[in-house]
Amino acid sequence: AARPLSGRKVVITAGPTFEAIDPVRGLTNRSSGKQGYAIAQALADLGAEVTLVSGPVFLDAPQGVRRINVEAATEMQAAVEAEMAAHSVDVAIMSAAVADWRVDNVATGKIKKAPGGAPALHLIENPDILAAVSKSGPLRPKLVIGFAAETSDLEANARAKLSRKGCDWIVGNDVSQDVFGSDANAVILFTRDSAESWERQSKRDIARRLAQHITRHFKAHP
Repeated sequence: AARPLSGRKVVITAGPTFEAIDPVRGLTNRSSGKQGYAIAQALADLGAEVTLVSGPVFLDAPQGVRRINVEAATEMQAAVEAEMAAHSVDVAIMSAAVADWRVDNVATGKIKKAPGGAPALHLIENPDILAAVSKSGPLRPKLVIGFAAETSDLEANARAKLSRKGCDWIVGNDVSQDVFGSDANAVILFTRDSAESWERQSKRDIARRLAQHITRHFKAHP
C-alpha cells in the first residue's frame, strides 16, 4: 500500500477532557473521541508516525499509533508541548473537545451534601491548546488543524476561530445534529481561502478524506 506520509510526525488530540471538582466528580462533555481516533488511524495507514493524546474515552488505541492518556486540559497541553519539544512535528490536529473551564479549587475530599444548598464552584479558564500550538516559532508544526464544534452560525464561527487561533485549517462540524457519540459526521473544511462542505458520511470516511488533503498539502509544500 502507498505510504505517502512516511517520515511525517503527527500529533492528534481527541476525546473530552475531565476536570476534577473533587475525587469523585468532574466537569466533562459528550465527545466520544471517535473522529479523532479515526483520523489517527487514517494517517497511520498512510505511513505517518502518529502520537494520539487522548482524554478519557471508551475506544481501543488505533493500530500503529502511540497513545498517551490524559484527563485534564492542563495534562493534555503538557503532553502536546512535550511531543513538539521532542520531535519536529509536521502536523498537529486538535480534535479534542477541551473543557473551556476548570474548577479553581479542587476539593481533596468528596464534597458532602450540606444544609444551605449547593457549594459554589469558582471556574477559571483552561489553556487554549490550539492557539498555543498555532503560535509562530521554531517548534510550530508545518500544518495546524483545529476543530470547531458549533450549534449555530457554523461558517461565521469557524472562520472567526481560524483567524483568532492562528491555525491553518479548521474542520467545522454542526453538533446540533446527531454528532457526539455517533459514527457519522458532516463537516466543512475551512482553509485561509476556501471552504469545502463534505456531506454526512462515516467518521472513518471523513478521516480518510482529511488524510488525503494532508497528503496533497505536503506534495504541494514538501
